[in-house]
This record gives sequence, structure tokens and C-alpha cells, in this order.
Amino acid sequence: MTLHLFNTFSGKKEPFVPADPNKVTMYVCGPTVYSYAHIGNARPPVVFDVLFRLLRHQYGESAVIYARNFTDIDDKIIRASQETGEPISAITEKYADIYRADMAALGTLAPTQEPRATEHIEEMQGLVSSLLGKGHAYAEQGHVLFSVKSFDQYGNLSKLPQDDIIAGARVEVAPYKHDPADFVLWKPSKDDEPGWEAPSTWGITGRGRPGWHLECSAMIRAGLGDTIDIHGGGQDLRFPHHENEIAQSCCAHDTGGVPLARFWLHNGFLNMGKDKMSKSLGNIVTPHELLESWQGEVLRFALLSAHYRQPLEWTDSLLEQSKKQLDRFYRTLSDLADIEAIDTEVPASILAALQDDLNTPEAMAALHALRDRAATATTAPERAQAKAELLAAGHLLGLFSHDPENWFKGTSSGDGLADDIIDALLDERAKARKEKNYARADEIRDELAANNIIFEDSSDGTTWRRT
Repeated sequence: MTLHLFNTFSGKKEPFVPADPNKVTMYVCGPTVYSYAHIGNARPPVVFDVLFRLLRHQYGESAVIYARNFTDIDDKIIRASQETGEPISAITEKYADIYRADMAALGTLAPTQEPRATEHIEEMQGLVSSLLGKGHAYAEQGHVLFSVKSFDQYGNLSKLPQDDIIAGARVEVAPYKHDPADFVLWKPSKDDEPGWEAPSTWGITGRGRPGWHLECSAMIRAGLGDTIDIHGGGQDLRFPHHENEIAQSCCAHDTGGVPLARFWLHNGFLNMGKDKMSKSLGNIVTPHELLESWQGEVLRFALLSAHYRQPLEWTDSLLEQSKKQLDRFYRTLSDLADIEAIDTEVPASILAALQDDLNTPEAMAALHALRDRAATATTAPERAQAKAELLAAGHLLGLFSHDPENWFKGTSSGDGLADDIIDALLDERAKARKEKNYARADEIRDELAANNIIFEDSSDGTTWRRT
């Protein structure tokens, strides 16, 4: 079956065929590293990680180039440095490392490329020079701006009329703009802000820094080429960020008018109650916080529980249900621990679901069917095949990467008992029972139960897990 993806640009589901099957290119907008990402920010990395895995499965691991950037120069970063007194480089390095660790805990593979904006200033200045030379940009009061009226295809991605484009730009109608919809490519820096000298050909002087939209266009061109196969990101980036990327890239390319991306994919919002989760609304929760109490795979399962283009309501109930479902899978894998899995292909039911525009709810339903088959298999060959299919399907979805025994030990919250304390208490309980000190053994049992720890005694010893 051919992979079909919903292309935001065309507004319909289309068969995906890369321009070059030996070099499949995908770019996903990454974080601005000045603070912790919230769980809504984690939806694109998880969603596009599934697509990354699927593309690697279909075209080969070495054939897929996936870039996810870090925005490490931005007004929010500068403000954080001014407020804390920390150097900008220290702030961006700290939160980039935290972001990588948090996303890895959610089971995402490392991207092929992780470009940083500050590493591509020369390429950004080259794009600005090209736009100025072709009449698509102008210099005014120390700024360089893109002239939206110079690009008659502006708005084709967002499908917004001109009035809505102006109203939705969410930028101040500044006196240096020729048109309210024009957007900044380069802006001046104050003495205490980072900046780079503008080329003399621009008609402005002094130090400045790039606009946000310019950064992604330059990083895409430097690492992946003029036209890429897939550009992804959250629905909130569709306008103005991605619309502006298209305009400046199409107008700057020497070949003239070539598309920036052949497919545009956007994931839906993550909602906290009825509102979109956002830092500006103050209704956020971060993966960094959630990982103190929940295993990363639980967060991943929850994020994949709805179709990526649909909104997803983030609740404690969603996490609890995700944990229960994963427990069922790991219980089955635990029951099959004595069976060595054989090599097998990813089941057709899983592939069919994911090839249909990453239909993860359908893939989850197929995954449950595989679990049921594994749980009821009787002969050794049937059990080996069922286990292998379950693990192959899980790998494509980024699930079941834990040893079942370790899975049930779980993740303690900051107030929970640490693993070594639990092990020590169980050793003490075993010793108390051997010495017939049943009162002490019962005390330990009650203490563990109060901390949501259950255990099972067997001839092979005692195993435990968190509830």
C-alpha cells in the first residue's frame, strides 16, 4: 500500500512519493530554547517521529534525512538572559539539552540534523540579499522587510483572505512598514543585544539579527536543499510562520518560484480543558514535570491516542487510561518472556493504518488485536510469531522498548520510594519471614502498599511493581 498524507497546501490526502527515494527529506520546526517545552510542544516531535520511523521502514534508514532545528536567537531568549543574568549561550545550551532528554524519554529518535539558527547567519544574510536584489524586500529605518504584495501566491497555504492575513499577523503595524502584512527579515540590535553587521549593500548600517521566519528558510536550504519532501509543525505555525517561509524561500531561490516543500503537514492543538494549551494562557504542564510521575512511554501513548490532525484534550484520565493499556501489553510480553522472538515483518494491519495519513487510533486498535492473539496463542511457534509481531509493531510506533519487569517497577514521583529502598525493604521482609518475624513482615507489606507498591512471591523470588 502507498503512503498517503494529508497535504495542508492542497487541502486533501495525497499519495506520497519522494522526489528522490534515496534521499527523503523532512523538516520539522523545533523549539525556541529559553525555557521548558510544554506537553503541547511535544506533540509534533512524537507525531513526526512516527512518520520518521515509517519513512525509514519504507525507504531505508540511511535514505531519510530528518532535520529539527533549535531557535537559539530570539527576543524571548534575550529577555531571559537579561532577567537571570545568565549568558545567552548558557541558557540555550541548557534548555536544548533538557529538550533532547525529555523527547528521548518520550521515545523519539534523534533527528538526522539539529541545525541552530546562530550557525546559519551567513545563509540568512544571503537570502536577504537575494530578496532585496529581486525587489521582494526593502530596507526601512534599520529594518529589512519582505513585501507581501510582491508575491501573488501569498496566502495559498493558510487559505486566508487579505483582511484576515493582516488581522492575524499578530504584529505591530509599525511606521517602517510599507504594508501592514509585511514581515521582518532583519531587525536592528541594541548595544546590549546580540547582533551581526549588516552587509553594506542592504542600505542599512549597524548590528542586527534575523527575524524568526527567515531562520527556518535558511536552515532548510543549507541542510536539505531548495525543495524538500515534507515540512511539518503544529497547526499554530501554519500562519504566519509557514506562510512567510514559503514566500521568502520561493522568491529568493535562484531557480525562481520553486516550492519550499512538496507536502505540508500540521498537527492539531493539545487542549487543557476547552482551551488550547499555551504559555501565554498559563495553562501548561511540561514533559519535564510529567516524567517525574509517569513513564515516558505513557506520555507517548497518550499523545498518539488521537489522530494527529485532530485536537487532543490532555487530562489525568487520559494518562491513567494510557498507563492501563500499556500495562496490558507489558503483562502479555511478560507472560511470553520465556519465548524467544523470531524475525518477522511489521504486520500488515499496522502498516495499513499508518500509511493512511498516520492513523494512530487505527494502529492502536490493530495493536490490541495483536495483543489478544499473543495472549491466546498456545503452541511455541504461535507464541513466538505473535510476540515477534507485537514487538515489530511496537517498534514502528516507538512502544514496548522496556523490559516488562522493569516496566512494572515504573517511575516514582519525587515523593515515592526509590527503587533501592523498595528492594531493601523486600530483602528485609524475606529475612523477617525466614526468622518467623511475621509482625515485621506485615509492617513492610503495609508500608509498601501505602506507597502504591504491590509484589508477588514465587519460587524464583519476589517481584514488585508500582500501581
